[in-house]
Amino acid sequence: MARIICIDYGGKRTGIAVTDPLQIIATPLTTIPSATLITFLKEYITKEAVELILIGEPYNLDQTATHATPLVLKAIEQLKKNFSTIPIQTVDEQYTSKMASKAMVEMGMKKKQRQIKGNIDQIAATIMLQTYLQERTI
Repeated sequence: MARIICIDYGGKRTGIAVTDPLQIIATPLTTIPSATLITFLKEYITKEAVELILIGEPYNLDQTATHATPLVLKAIEQLKKNFSTIPIQTVDEQYTSKMASKAMVEMGMKKKQRQIKGNIDQIAATIMLQTYLQERTI
């Protein structure tokens, strides 16, 4: 089987998580500058088989667009253009950053580590990916 990759796209930074080849466990991969996303993925996909790209879609509770929604929609267009053979699917990203912050506290991560925003982005992507994996098996 190939991996599934999940993207928590932001204006400055993008957190990336990935499954193991058997698609059982989601783990944080990295945080990169958003401007380098396509280049990073092209390089990654040459080394690892990827069968699906998930990207968090930001909406408010009432399903209206957030300030980040247009950025994500533009990123989705770029993903589809550059990776036409890999399906791109959106996932709900509501509360994932808050869940990531809480998870870091529960893991005993030191305050200095929790303040590194890139860590939150990676963990948020991991939460989205693990949620997708769990919902898929129901």
